[in-house]
Amino acid sequence: MEDKQRVHIVPIVIFNSQKLKLAIPKGMLYNKIVELLSDIGLELSQNGRNYRPFINDAELEVKILKPQVISKLVENGSQDIGFCGYDWIIEQNARVKELLDTQMDKVKIISAIPKEYNFDKLIKRKIRIASEYETIAKKYLEEKQINYEFIKTYGATEVYPPEDADMIIDNTSTGKTIKDNNLKIIQTLMYSSTRFIANIDALKNKWKMQKINNILMLIKSVLEARSRVLIEMNIAQNKLLEIIPYLPCMKSPTISKLYGESGYAVKIAVKRQEVNKLIPILKAKGATDILEYKLEKVVE
Repeated sequence: MEDKQRVHIVPIVIFNSQKLKLAIPKGMLYNKIVELLSDIGLELSQNGRNYRPFINDAELEVKILKPQVISKLVENGSQDIGFCGYDWIIEQNARVKELLDTQMDKVKIISAIPKEYNFDKLIKRKIRIASEYETIAKKYLEEKQINYEFIKTYGATEVYPPEDADMIIDNTSTGKTIKDNNLKIIQTLMYSSTRFIANIDALKNKWKMQKINNILMLIKSVLEARSRVLIEMNIAQNKLLEIIPYLPCMKSPTISKLYGESGYAVKIAVKRQEVNKLIPILKAKGATDILEYKLEKVVE
């Protein structure tokens, strides 16, 4: 009698070995980026000073880096995507694909001198210029044909004048720090905000491109939702046509008949800054039971 051999069927599990490498900036912007990622469903957990936080997506690998270096690391491909200021893209002359201006962390890059200095007299001699932005500063100074000595700074540039520098080139959001240090702004060189960027070759990889596009779509939806609210109201049948022209919305309002009544429930998604003027108008025109809701995502 022949021995019957047992055949064991072992299921084959296919794992995706590809990883999309994401660089996020340390410092003041870190919490804003973590919150943005959380809003699109990507949760980070960091252990102490670990710069490689865990993320709840096995296809992503996250690294926390100084904002000054992210654009160059994305350019050379050691990181696939990242968040960094437009100022550092220009400063590093980084060849990357800008996917989105998040409008976060808006600043302007300015030149400033002590309040008591006269700019026209100052530039007639060789001046000491202090800045983190060597490329941007040198371009500005050479265009103005200013004779200068460059002093590289690593933060707190505004404290250099007048003892250690005659002029600074720095970023500012409100200008308060500049004024607090007895300086005056001479010129705005450029404006900057946080950009979502990608490595050019990563976008040629089909899998990475799809993954990047999915993340981009979700980020856009969250940023759009932050700028809007949902307004819901009841409108009597005889008031509907009168009120509709006053309803700003993305496309057209959502209108449904009220159960058992001769009226309508109306929903509109409107810009957040329009609400304070819109609600009094709607109330005056006869809308009732007006409700305002926060939106989580808006996908157009």
